[in-house]
Amino acid sequence: MTSFDLPGFDLDDFVTRTLAEDLGSGGDVTSRATIGPDARFGAIMRTREPICVAGLAIAEAFFRRLDPEVWVDAPVSDGDKVDAGTVLMRLAGLALPMLSAERSALNTLQHLSGIATMTRDYADAIAGTGAILLDTRKTIPGLRLLEKYSARMGGAHNHRLRLDDGLLIKDNHVAVCGGVAEAVRRAKAADSGLPVQVEVDRIDQIEPALAAGADRLLLDNMPPPVLRDAVTLVAGRVPTEASGGVRLETIRGIAETGVTYVSVGRITQSAPAVDIGLDFALQPV
Repeated sequence: MTSFDLPGFDLDDFVTRTLAEDLGSGGDVTSRATIGPDARFGAIMRTREPICVAGLAIAEAFFRRLDPEVWVDAPVSDGDKVDAGTVLMRLAGLALPMLSAERSALNTLQHLSGIATMTRDYADAIAGTGAILLDTRKTIPGLRLLEKYSARMGGAHNHRLRLDDGLLIKDNHVAVCGGVAEAVRRAKAADSGLPVQVEVDRIDQIEPALAAGADRLLLDNMPPPVLRDAVTLVAGRVPTEASGGVRLETIRGIAETGVTYVSVGRITQSAPAVDIGLDFALQPV
């Protein structure tokens, strides 16, 4: 089996829960009714559109859970950018377990590859600018580790994984504290050992944030001319991150303002599943 080691992610548990959701208490009644227990099946999994691959080992794990002896060959790897028609996986084994695992495997691979594919488009769009693409915590509950893994496969860097990964003062924190400077002051006084990032949406908030000790600035929903002015004012004193409403057609102009990072929520929140199919093949090899 292809190795898949993602810290904090329990692959066995994920496969168990996903298959239980699909098989229910009665199992795959259609396959059991139409296919004998000894019937063999060969299959080829192909992408029907250009994609960036993510999740192959997880897809394989579904087939192996129901048939530990299944033969699997994956000629591509996670992170590969491939054309429509590319073979992602070849399989041969017992027909009943393979068909019972098919949907769980495809759903997972299509979703994760969809994230990697959209992420790669955004990463390619800012190539050469020096800006670093970040994901966000805008993920499907329960799937964050896998979705952030897929974003990495597409070329992004991970922002905070959890709320305890870093201090990020947002507008609502600022509102409760009565201002940017006071919010930063309280965060620094907490002495958590974590860097303090603060969201600013106006140029006049930058100097108070820096004077209070902010380690990084999130420049929220600023158009490129304002971002450029903000970067000039910061003058390299701390890293800067552009965020808010970033789209594929706007990200390069944002990156060219000189910001250190550009964060994009939609690469995990809104990426469509890609089209991948599993089809019968007499000679899957």
